[in-house]
Amino acid sequence: MQQRSKEDFIYGTRAIIEAIGAGKEIDKLLIQKDAKNELLSELIQAAKAHNVPFVKVPIEKLNRVTRKNHQGTIAFISAINYASLDNIISEAYQKGEVPLLVILDRITDVRNFGAIARTAECAGAHGIVIPSRGSAQINSDAMKTSAGALNYIPVARTDNLKITIKEIQANGIQVLACTEKADNSIFDNDLKDPMAILMGSEEDGVSQEYLRLADNQAKLPINGQIDSLNVSVATAIVLYEVLRQRA
Repeated sequence: MQQRSKEDFIYGTRAIIEAIGAGKEIDKLLIQKDAKNELLSELIQAAKAHNVPFVKVPIEKLNRVTRKNHQGTIAFISAINYASLDNIISEAYQKGEVPLLVILDRITDVRNFGAIARTAECAGAHGIVIPSRGSAQINSDAMKTSAGALNYIPVARTDNLKITIKEIQANGIQVLACTEKADNSIFDNDLKDPMAILMGSEEDGVSQEYLRLADNQAKLPINGQIDSLNVSVATAIVLYEVLRQRA
């Protein structure tokens, strides 16, 4: 397990309730699954009211994070403030720029996420979209790997990626899914229009339901013996092909 800095999480039910009420950005809330009391019920209500993703886990998982008196609750604090997707898109259009977004489907490795954020910022992407569950936690490790890029590129978090993809499309932005299952190469696609690049997990790529929603699919040509690239490397290649075409 990766070592976490003290700033990455807080524990204790009352402390977490106060943090939520104070507007702290929380990546994920862990709650002991067999624990029940009035204060925990208050915490769950606060989490729901503020759209804080939470999951109930065995006490052993909580103990692996900290051996201190966590009272059955641990909250991982985000290193950033999440942005509104509507604002990201509208600001791009208002500036007279062609929107470029990166959608990440189940990218759970913190270092991969940080590397993607760094490349996306350097390539001039307007924002990154992630699901609230099944994504890397945006902690100090992610911030460090991004070389500070997460201070500049907005990240939008969504509870329902399927609905969000449809909203992106409704704003005149094509969704291009990068998958080795595609028939055509990324280099054969016209990427000069408003574009959202959809990248999937290294284990099984983009989810089937999102592949069906995408406006188009494309792959990166592989000529060697290894049949896939690291997702952060693949994202970098795609983003810079967008940049090359638009230049």
